[in-house]
Amino acid sequence: MADEYASGAPRWFTFAALAALAWEIIGCAMYLMQVSVDPAALPADQRQMWDATPAWITGAYAVAVWVGLVGAVLLLMRRKFAEPLLLVSLIAVVVQFSGLLVVPELRNLVSSDMLFLPFLIVVVCGVIWHFARRARRSGWLR
Repeated sequence: MADEYASGAPRWFTFAALAALAWEIIGCAMYLMQVSVDPAALPADQRQMWDATPAWITGAYAVAVWVGLVGAVLLLMRRKFAEPLLLVSLIAVVVQFSGLLVVPELRNLVSSDMLFLPFLIVVVCGVIWHFARRARRSGWLR
């Protein structure tokens, strides 16, 4: 057990940081797919969502994934600045998905069943930020 912390962090830290990085890479890929799609090629229901989505939601999405990616890379590098970046990413995710509730055009298109995935994404981003916070407080980040 003592050698587990010899490098400053437990052995599982790298695995968890790689999982966070994989999550952020997937988020970036999903963002790139969304912003590069031709809206005319979308089915009618998805086109309605596209048309109803204000630019601030897309901007929050961009901040969430790209800042999250940098935060995850810094977490893997064991840098303290990862924690505030991952907090910014979490806040941007909350802002992004709040649009589903505060923008009337979107709220009318979204059923309660469609809110599970956004909820899950917020939870996972919160866990990643909490992990970075714990790592900083435990002295695993420099």
